[in-house]
Amino acid sequence: MNDNLLHIRNEGTGRPLVLIHGWSCPGRFFQPQIQVLRDHARCIVPDLPGHGRTAGRLPLSIASAADAVYSTLADRELEDIVLVGWSMGALVSYALIERYGADRISSFVAVDMSPKVLNAPDWSNGTLNGLNAELNKHFLDGMVADWPKLPGRIARRLFAADCEPAADLVAFARQEIAAGDPEMLRPMWASLTAQDFRPLLQDFPVPFHLAAGLKSQLYGAGVHAWHADNVPDYHFHGFEDSGHVPHMEEPEKFNDLLLGLVRE
Repeated sequence: MNDNLLHIRNEGTGRPLVLIHGWSCPGRFFQPQIQVLRDHARCIVPDLPGHGRTAGRLPLSIASAADAVYSTLADRELEDIVLVGWSMGALVSYALIERYGADRISSFVAVDMSPKVLNAPDWSNGTLNGLNAELNKHFLDGMVADWPKLPGRIARRLFAADCEPAADLVAFARQEIAAGDPEMLRPMWASLTAQDFRPLLQDFPVPFHLAAGLKSQLYGAGVHAWHADNVPDYHFHGFEDSGHVPHMEEPEKFNDLLLGLVRE
């Protein structure tokens, strides 16, 4: 039912490769993957609720996004899927598996993400800037009013720390983020920061690959270690020259990872 409301890019043929984007960064952020991998796989790339061409056509929550993506997979009768979730897209993937199971999915790739974004007394592996419930409330309260100055800041934090990212990548990210509507992005941020998928990951049903930027400004080594200690059938892929967007910063290495999974 939600499939016709969720904007989907559907390019290439072969094994399904589903690429789910992050907060404020619609499906166009996967262009380096689509251009190369559509010759080897069927690339399915949604714009999640509140983002891109889907915009406000669906309820603005992680659960709604998961329902809409699953509807896409089921309506197209897709199976043996390599599922990739970057940042918020990982949380949408977890919600999908929690709600519908993983029978259609053969393997999963999380891209630079924690199962719980907010830090708490029992959890220090949220964002590296120490975001917790109290600080998050302040961010949410001011997001709409502060939006004109946020895209540049968000765009710069996507890329590796301690080095100057490629100007064209930063400009692309800033432009795409600035095109977003903060009235729709705000409830999506509220929903994603309310999630805690640690229990699911401790009993994860398919092979789990974490592709992590080793210079990420968002998540650090503690997240990687938690996954290694808790997630069954876990595989770590570190990207030495990347921050939160290894699929943009080191696209050839990232594409090789996905191509290897598609060919398994």
